Amino acid sequence: MRLLLAEDERELANALEAILKHHGYSVDVVYNGADAIDYLASENYDGAVLDIMMPKADGLTVLKTVRDGENNIPILLLTALSEIDDRVKGLDLGADDYLTKPFSMKELLARIRAMTRRQSVVTSNILTFGNISLNRTTYELSSPSGVLRLANKEFQMMEMLMTHPDQYISTELFMQRIWGYDSESEINVVWVYISYLRKKLSSLNAELTIKATRNMGYTLSLGK
Repeated sequence: MRLLLAEDERELANALEAILKHHGYSVDVVYNGADAIDYLASENYDGAVLDIMMPKADGLTVLKTVRDGENNIPILLLTALSEIDDRVKGLDLGADDYLTKPFSMKELLARIRAMTRRQSVVTSNILTFGNISLNRTTYELSSPSGVLRLANKEFQMMEMLMTHPDQYISTELFMQRIWGYDSESEINVVWVYISYLRKKLSSLNAELTIKATRNMGYTLSLGK
């Protein structure tokens, strides 16, 4: 399950990211509201956690922009104890829930589970392209020939490819979205994981392939 976390306090953001990943979530982190708006417009997430007080655009502005764009992604607001009016306004604007700082991680995890569970009733967690399906809850890649469970980064790469079929995704974008700006990983790690995915698609007799184009990136296309 993929989340966007928007929190400008970097130490808190890094701690939340580590804990959420430890509990099986795939997490993208941004530190201001403008980036949150861009990420939510360009990527598919199962939920978002937004701090209200952020630079460039506050959490309420992000929330309003998302809802005005008819995006019904589950959104949890993080608020300060004194921000009672903001909490009310957030719920009126379409927030699914709010949590007051300081909070326990157990409660945050429970709130995220609750709001994404409600959303899963109306939103499919299965991505399908050709004869391949990707379960965004279990990380399982399947075809009529069988089922394979993907590792976390394999899943994130496959999800990006399957949500943008026939579109180029650059090596740099994979690095940014999955390994992060501060990663010490070499850029050729992307090619390594693409190789893993190609082998798994082949073992599932996939009717599609991951193609590489110099200076463009990778694209998921029908055909072999």
